[in-house]
Amino acid sequence: MISVLEQLKLMTNVVADTGSIEAIARLKPSDCTTNPSLVLQAMKDPASKKLIDREVLNGRQKGKTAAVITDTITVALGAALADLVTGRVSTEVDANLSFDVDASVQRGQEIVSDYAERGVGVDRILVKLAATWEGIEAAKILQRKGIDCNLTLVFSLSQAIASADAGAFLISPFVGRITDWHKNMSGVNAYSPEQDPGVSSVKRIYDYYKSNHIDTIVMGASFRNIEQIKALGGCDNLTIAPGLLDELANDYTDLVRSLSPNNFTKLPPQTLSEATFRWNMNADAMANDKLAEGIRSFDADHTRLADMILTLMKKN
Repeated sequence: MISVLEQLKLMTNVVADTGSIEAIARLKPSDCTTNPSLVLQAMKDPASKKLIDREVLNGRQKGKTAAVITDTITVALGAALADLVTGRVSTEVDANLSFDVDASVQRGQEIVSDYAERGVGVDRILVKLAATWEGIEAAKILQRKGIDCNLTLVFSLSQAIASADAGAFLISPFVGRITDWHKNMSGVNAYSPEQDPGVSSVKRIYDYYKSNHIDTIVMGASFRNIEQIKALGGCDNLTIAPGLLDELANDYTDLVRSLSPNNFTKLPPQTLSEATFRWNMNADAMANDKLAEGIRSFDADHTRLADMILTLMKKN
């Protein structure tokens, strides 16, 4: 009997939700991601910390500011991770640009250029943007320029539809955060996989995409336990934290495929204007709350990373 992780890899593209060089080398996922939050976590990994310290020192010697180094750190780490995976590395546009189309497009192009200077081609990266209306519009422009995008912080079908209409390469619906919201609002301590609101949200998006022949990849993210992951076996991609990957690797039960492009609930196509998108988001308290919270959280981690880099620069 093979592990659940190996069974999952037979039906789903497994992505590591980490910026740790050690974890990527050990777990050998096909894709990975990096952002300020994950860079902060990666500081616990000696190999990642060594790379980050070197990048800070080089930046300081070249006269770069802490703000500039903060923007390049995620790319430096991503370039190192690109040597360890065969697929893509997602890299995040600053969260404080989530409502600025032009600035998001510019930052996305800067990320691509920075990777190119480090020998990593545009075909190896995904520019990650928050799935606000403006983020989705920025992704539409970047996709037309040949830069593939990952629209993240997806909590609703409306965000998924708008992202697909924009031609996004991939979306990241957040399972665990949806479940967290519903648990807090309902007072429920736990859901079965069949009743889990986060799992149900991803399944609905998956069904909509397959019903309407949409090529945009659905990548479930933000898992709280392996039962949520198992319930989405067969999803295009799943991005999973190292601790949960280890649990899956040590689980030898049978994994039943839940999602398949040959077996889905048919959903009719929808047309979304900007006004309809904004109204739907306003009407969906969970999606509205979690998108705003996610942007604030990512921005706070960006600020923490900048402060950490400034401290490292003073030490050097």
